[in-house]
Amino acid sequence: MSARKKHTCPVCGWPGLTEAPRSASGGGSFEICACCGFQFGVSDDDEGSTDAEWRKRWIKAGMPWTSQARPAPARWSAKRQLTRAKIPPVSRS
Repeated sequence: MSARKKHTCPVCGWPGLTEAPRSASGGGSFEICACCGFQFGVSDDDEGSTDAEWRKRWIKAGMPWTSQARPAPARWSAKRQLTRAKIPPVSRS
């Protein structure tokens, strides 16, 4: 049995999504990123937020781990995560 492929959140770089944020046909997965709280197909399609807008708000809030059900990994660092995912930094202002 093979391990499930993990996907990376395009908002915050979290590499632990269980589904691709978007299907091949473009629909949102409805998965909520445990790190930044973005819900694909809702935060964007229904509420009109872009990845960059959500990222800016998340950074301005101090880049908190948002899931209450799933704890942040040991030694987790939002800054390292963004750097590893090669997501451009956004000002906190």
